[in-house]
Amino acid sequence: QVQLVESGGGLVQAGGSLRLSCAASGRTFIQYVMGWFRQAPGKERELVSAISSGGGSTYSADSVQGRFTISRDNAKNTISLQMNSLKPEDTAVYYCAAKLWGNGLGPPYDYWGQGTQVTVSS
Repeated sequence: QVQLVESGGGLVQAGGSLRLSCAASGRTFIQYVMGWFRQAPGKERELVSAISSGGGSTYSADSVQGRFTISRDNAKNTISLQMNSLKPEDTAVYYCAAKLWGNGLGPPYDYWGQGTQVTVSS
């Protein structure tokens, strides 16, 4: 199992930047594919970005391509999401998630953090 704790959310103006971090417990972090999901009020949870267990492959949703960058540090059991050029439509609760490697980068994921709020004002 792995436990996930997010940090770094907050309020930012449109065009600004935020960096989300997720710390994972456990000694087998390198076996997990990691992802960032978000859920806005009244909308379904969506996969924003994901990264393979070794960090060599990544995925980003069309809506964040060129603005968000996912990365991981397997030595520190952490992943990050650098979010630039933020838009009001990026406002959501952002969740860190994990699943064992072996089935691509897409959902479903098995382990979830508690979420962190990101609010982008216009």
